[in-house]
Amino acid sequence: MGSETPIETSIAPWLSVSDAAKAVEYYKKGLGAVEVYRLDDKDGQVVVAQLKIGGAEFWLQDDIDSSPTSLGEGSVRMSLTVDDPDAVFKQAVAAGATEVAAVHEEHGWRTGRVSDPFGHDWEVSKPSTPLALAAPAARGAR
Repeated sequence: MGSETPIETSIAPWLSVSDAAKAVEYYKKGLGAVEVYRLDDKDGQVVVAQLKIGGAEFWLQDDIDSSPTSLGEGSVRMSLTVDDPDAVFKQAVAAGATEVAAVHEEHGWRTGRVSDPFGHDWEVSKPSTPLALAAPAARGAR
């Protein structure tokens, strides 16, 4: 046991969706996600899937009772920091997302917001000033 690599603490969102198979395909096409892990039931339906966009991991599962499409709105907004928010924004919309706010400059960030076909909102952003990039670290230091 002494030679095991320590586990790094992390937080990964777990999204409830009304159709996990379609959601996996949307996130691959719309946001460039890569499927890391997938567990299907005996009928081939997705029970749970782990996806990754760049170094950011998230999970999803079929859970119609708590999905935003069932509840009428989501309670979490995903924040996706990328090198080219304009391109990712356009890609997400082309794959089926709805534009909530066009990509624009605000508070030191280039950012836009889409709602994916499963009811989750995504802020697609990039810091446009060094201060914006340092701000999260400064908040964490409190």
